[in-house]
Amino acid sequence: MDYGLWADVVGIVHALFVLFVVGGQGMILAGWVLAWGWTKNRTLRLAHLAAIGFVVVQQWLGELCPLTTWESELRHRAGAEGLGESFIQYWLDRLLYFSAPTWMFTVLYTAFGALVIATFVFHPPRKRPKNNQDPP
Repeated sequence: MDYGLWADVVGIVHALFVLFVVGGQGMILAGWVLAWGWTKNRTLRLAHLAAIGFVVVQQWLGELCPLTTWESELRHRAGAEGLGESFIQYWLDRLLYFSAPTWMFTVLYTAFGALVIATFVFHPPRKRPKNNQDPP
């Protein structure tokens, strides 16, 4: 098994998760201003809320992101010391991992989570039709 390749795959999935959370919020806010109907999609909005909720809870519990742990373990098995320096890892490391005190991440993630909740409240997703029919 090519552990280095799988570590890169996990790193890419991690970057896509971050893009979904951060970029998704940007798109939802833009959709609010520009009246893009798809940004009110209930499934999308609930998935987005759950994603940032997971991040905030794991941060408050003092836990590392499971994707970070998994990627690091795969890199270790590949012979690297944790987060190694493949080309993909080099750029993922610069995009995802920052050197700052833990409390700063807790504040940042919590504030971002509060923004997502506020957006959910003030620009809510569409409600489901009562009889499972599409609204007119």
